[in-house]
Formats: sequence, C-alpha cells, structure tokens
Amino acid sequence: MSRILLLWVAVTATACIGGHSVKVNGHSVSIEIAADPEARALGLMNRDSLPADSGMLFVYPDEAPRSFWMKNTRIPLSIAYADSTGKIVKIADMTPYQERPVPSLYPAKYALEVNKGWFEQHEIVAGAMITGLPSVDAK
Repeated sequence: MSRILLLWVAVTATACIGGHSVKVNGHSVSIEIAADPEARALGLMNRDSLPADSGMLFVYPDEAPRSFWMKNTRIPLSIAYADSTGKIVKIADMTPYQERPVPSLYPAKYALEVNKGWFEQHEIVAGAMITGLPSVDAK
C-alpha cells in the first residue's frame, strides 16, 4: 500500500508544475500547471481539498473547443476557459463526480479550475482577463 501511495505522489509531483501564480482581474491565484496529456488527464482528481485562492491551470498547445468533467474529483470546482490572449470565454460551476461534460463552447487554450464560487465571489465574468500566464510548452 505504501509503495502505491509513494508512486502516486511521485506521479502527481512530476505531472504538475507548481509555484506559479496568475491574476484574474487583479486577483491572485496560486496555480499548479498541467501542460502535458498525463497531467491534464489527472487534473485535480482524488484530492480532498484545494487551498483558498489556488487552482490548476491547464495549458494546451492550441486553441480549440475544450470539455471537462469531474470523474473522480471530490472538490466542487469552477472553471474558466480562456483563449490564447488570456480572455475568459466561459465560466461554469462543476459538481463533484459529475461525468457530464462541461464544454467551453468557444475555442480555448487555457482552463483554470478553482474552488467553486471563486469567480462569482470576485465578480469575474466572461470577458475578464487572466494575466501572468506562464510560458510553458504544452504537449
């Protein structure tokens, strides 16, 4: 059992790059970056909590319609899809374990997941900008 846990910790640590932050309409969010297929597939699954003003930034190599679901995700989340300039094109709330897809409706290069209600609490709506996006090569 402990070997499985250590392997899971090692995979999670290498799959996500931490120690970054972005701003959404001037509000800072500490982020982990998921920039490769494995990290994007794992996302925030199997976690019990997410610190306040923290989230995960999913980075893709191109702009395209995106879709997320909450399989194996215990934390209620809100998601903002953003285009290559950082402009938010859609915000949606997501329910734990929900397998129904939540589509971006518009092409997106980024998706930012935070605790449910964070965007609403900060009066952030579609059209707002995410700034300080890290320069990472998405695969």
